[in-house]
Amino acid sequence: MAQKKVAGPEIERLIQLLAKLPGLGPRSARRAALHLIKKKDQLLVPLAEAMGIAVEKIGICSHCGTVDTSDPCAICSDPRRDPKVLVVVEDVADLWALERAGAINACYHVLGGTLSPLDGIGPDDLNLAALITRCEAEELEEVILAINATVEGQTTAHYVMDQLAHLNVNVTRLAHGVPVGGELDYLDEGTLAQALRARTRF
Repeated sequence: MAQKKVAGPEIERLIQLLAKLPGLGPRSARRAALHLIKKKDQLLVPLAEAMGIAVEKIGICSHCGTVDTSDPCAICSDPRRDPKVLVVVEDVADLWALERAGAINACYHVLGGTLSPLDGIGPDDLNLAALITRCEAEELEEVILAINATVEGQTTAHYVMDQLAHLNVNVTRLAHGVPVGGELDYLDEGTLAQALRARTRF
């Protein structure tokens, strides 16, 4: 039996678009759309305006690959950043997470994903050539591979290391293991094994 449409085409389109957002299925999208419509003046109109401005002004930084309203972006333009340390991340969300942590004041390079032969994603599909060019042109002391500990992430990290092997630069990666505040009983075996292998002096 075909599902009946309960609203006009404009509302249905809003629901369909919201359902494409990460973490929102059809039911959540309907609730979100209804909430936006109910709060039209407080939410829907300002959201539409903000999205219109975003479409016009937000772009990709030609230097590092992040998103911003300027090119080069605010991070690349910041003279207080350490130009000798480059943090390589998969996605802009990872860059934002590291910035929220505030643990390092370095420059970044966004790959735009990871190598995944099964999905047809090769080196040419990522921002890898620009990374190699940057590493060759800039006087870097360290390249930090802040790439997720997935199979694809580790494959990408090894590829980057191979590509940088001819350069006089220290290539490091994030430590993997027991998270701060974590309890051993709740960790998976892979995390525990990595934590034991990467143990350090107390």
